[in-house]
Amino acid sequence: MRDLQELQATLGVAFRKTSLLKQAFTHSSYVNEQRSLHLRDNERLEYLGDAVLELGVSEFLFNAYPRRSEGELTKLRASIVCEPSLCGFAEKLEFGSYMFLGKGEELTGGRTRPAMLADVFEAFIGALYLDQGLEAVRDFLRKHVFLDLPDEAQLQVADYKTWLQEHTQQRGLGTVEYRIVDETGPAHDRQFSAEVRLDGELLGQGVGRSKKESEQQAASQALIALHVIEP
Repeated sequence: MRDLQELQATLGVAFRKTSLLKQAFTHSSYVNEQRSLHLRDNERLEYLGDAVLELGVSEFLFNAYPRRSEGELTKLRASIVCEPSLCGFAEKLEFGSYMFLGKGEELTGGRTRPAMLADVFEAFIGALYLDQGLEAVRDFLRKHVFLDLPDEAQLQVADYKTWLQEHTQQRGLGTVEYRIVDETGPAHDRQFSAEVRLDGELLGQGVGRSKKESEQQAASQALIALHVIEP
């Protein structure tokens, strides 16, 4: 485990309350093993950081892409704040090497686990917001998130099917299967209904003018059902 002073120097950020920074990198497994120290884990900071991150990303996209519709901006934001993206940001900053983990999590690869890295990234954002306010968060995001985004021509709306596949595979939740269950309307105005199942259990349904669109809608409903995205 590396020293948090080193991290602050690398990021160019000096925390006023270093206890907040330490809490952001403290997993519940470490707290449970060190009860005598009366430590606090990063789960509450993660909750706050999630909201602050959504605001910061929403503000950036609103100003950066004035021609995008509300729906497109929502999907773009989802593609940035999703677990794979947040994990990528955390990996680039080597956040995993600064985490305080219990022995079990350490031995089972907690430092490289995507969900854990995404959580610690959100917790760091929450801690930075509490310590220095929204402008410090904006500055951090400009330097370490927004500069790494592709240009507007390459930035695409979220691919819910890929997202769902990655989410279920990373957690070993089971096999995802799609099925077109209905087709209605004339040939020139066809409408397809799809459903997606996880190990045979219905998880989402969708309707669209193509099979692909209906499956994407079904996947988005499945992600809502799994509490990955909000309705």
